[in-house]
Amino acid sequence: MIALIATLPVQEGKEEEFEQIMGEVVAAVRATEPGNRLYTLTRDEEGEYHVLEIYDDEAALAAHREHLQAAGSKLGDVLGGRPTLKRLTVVA
Repeated sequence: MIALIATLPVQEGKEEEFEQIMGEVVAAVRATEPGNRLYTLTRDEEGEYHVLEIYDDEAALAAHREHLQAAGSKLGDVLGGRPTLKRLTVVA
């Protein structure tokens, strides 16, 4: 399995709009991506947003990328920069 931690910088003052958009994305991923095991939006103590993700395999991850492109224009209006990804391998 493949895990990702995506860190998403959000423009100041756009947090509520971002959370609303991501709420829709999270619901869609969970409902339509059978190869996705976990997809959840989190916020750390400093207010930075992270998406925790787990996929069965490369095919599931590729399918997710296609799905995320559909939300790209909405997210582009609220993000404060490019997301950063940390890729991990699930070991247990």
